[in-house]
Amino acid sequence: MGRKSDAKQRLLDAALDLIWENSYGVVTIDAICEKAGVKKGSFYYFFESKADLAVAALEEEWQAEMKPKFDAIFSVSNPPLERIRLFLQSAHDCQAEIQKEHGQILGCPCFSLGSEVCTQNEPIREKVRETLNRFSRYLESAIRDAQAEGSVAAGDANVKARAVYALYEGSLAQARIHNDLAPLRILPDAAMDLLGATTTTARPD
Repeated sequence: MGRKSDAKQRLLDAALDLIWENSYGVVTIDAICEKAGVKKGSFYYFFESKADLAVAALEEEWQAEMKPKFDAIFSVSNPPLERIRLFLQSAHDCQAEIQKEHGQILGCPCFSLGSEVCTQNEPIREKVRETLNRFSRYLESAIRDAQAEGSVAAGDANVKARAVYALYEGSLAQARIHNDLAPLRILPDAAMDLLGATTTTARPD
């Protein structure tokens, strides 16, 4: 049997990289194909449009990269507040690596894409909303466990999770705009303050 083509995967990877580094609006199908090393005819074999590819790329990123990462961070083997701190600390560590490689903080690809085109493309808006809700559910679970142990006050865990997640995305946006990691350095402590946490876990080195 012949070797299975990896053209689809290369298109997914190229699309996410280019849209993240630039913007959805300026990235063309030709540019995606060039970066992926794939002919344009092959693009249309796998995807109907750039929007179709963007939706698939977001889902691929979630399944291959983000979900395994968050499953590990939010494991019940970690204390509830430590899960939240590790999640927020990972934002700083990830963006520090990106800044070193690209010279620029890139922020959250999902949030950036949604902010750019959510009023123009319904399938992308739905995929972005689905992905962001997945993030919030991890936080909500940790907050519920923290409430159960008494380290976070009682209240609507869903509302608290969305508030922490808004702080997270806002800090990423500020870091990207200013190309400065400072908002991300203070993010874990700011989230603990927002939650009114009664105990804190030492920040990872």
